[in-house]
Amino acid sequence: MRLKDRIALIIGAARGIGAGIAARFVEEGAQIVIADREPAGEATASRLGGRFLQIDIAQKADAERAVATALEQCGQLDILVQNAGIYPWTLIENIEPEEWDSVLAVNLKGTYLAARAALAPMKAQRSGRMIFTSSITGPRVTSPGHGHYSASKAGINGFIKAAALEFAPYGITVNGVEPGNILTEGVKEARSAAFIQSMQDMIPLGRLGTPRDVANAVLFLASDDAAYITGTTIVVDGGQTLPEGADFRLNPD
Repeated sequence: MRLKDRIALIIGAARGIGAGIAARFVEEGAQIVIADREPAGEATASRLGGRFLQIDIAQKADAERAVATALEQCGQLDILVQNAGIYPWTLIENIEPEEWDSVLAVNLKGTYLAARAALAPMKAQRSGRMIFTSSITGPRVTSPGHGHYSASKAGINGFIKAAALEFAPYGITVNGVEPGNILTEGVKEARSAAFIQSMQDMIPLGRLGTPRDVANAVLFLASDDAAYITGTTIVVDGGQTLPEGADFRLNPD
């Protein structure tokens, strides 16, 4: 019960990693509010005994409404998780400015808007945890077709450091997680078995991650165990970013 009596607002938790975070928080005693632009978030919140509201985190008014709803319904806000993100695949030469703006609006601007909205109540209570979902894509590695996504996630890492420094005097910690390849519903729907196997072959631990793997890292950062940690990220990638090349496997026998 590491989050007993804590109130958590989790943005982008209708499914996938966000839903895994919400479920893990509930297991540890938190009350949750799920905010997502996908209506499926209502079923997730209902299943977990939480509350749901439909928002677009790229809009300032919606970010503020999400925080206000958590305060109105639960009386306080202890934990903010901004997990919402989009990741279209487009080569840089084909990215139209509108698509570039859309990706950065949700992924990077949404991070700033969520933090800005949650700051006032956390500042007033002189405590809080903010956790943002970044990625290994951008800060550490990338691939063709992810120019805008990479830029947005690298930007999140920079924002985490700046926010951690500014918010520290109020007892607020700001951290993030950098997931690698995580086997979510979306990956299963959009990728072939051969593609998933090819990704798995590049991971030293021999499997793709699960939403729970990421949720466990977020739980740590949200808990009192991480009270003296701020301005950093935890890489959750099964060792994917470690090898210098493809020929890295050892035969333990």
